[in-house]
Amino acid sequence: MSTTGYYELYRRSTLGATLMDSLDTLISDGRIEASLAMTILETFDRVVSDTLRDKTSSKLTFKGHLDTYRFCDDVWTFIVKDCLVKLDGQDQETELKCDKLHIVACNSKKNAE
Repeated sequence: MSTTGYYELYRRSTLGATLMDSLDTLISDGRIEASLAMTILETFDRVVSDTLRDKTSSKLTFKGHLDTYRFCDDVWTFIVKDCLVKLDGQDQETELKCDKLHIVACNSKKNAE
């Protein structure tokens, strides 16, 4: 978890990785300081988390065989095999089958600072 109380897991998304690559380039070129890059990443962590919490209304259900689970540092990790995932959106329902689903679940409430 970052110093602002938000998890950094969205940095591993395509958008987060692209942002980090761009910031690395700007730092290498001497166009920004590393401290500014950290501020930008912390803002990214906060905005993505808050937006997903406040602006999404879809419901996801899944069924499969629990292969692995663990709880470490207030983060649950599950691996579900032979999984059927159903996503109920605003006007449509989507079903997906996958061999392996990796779920990372974090406490939605920030720790008191």
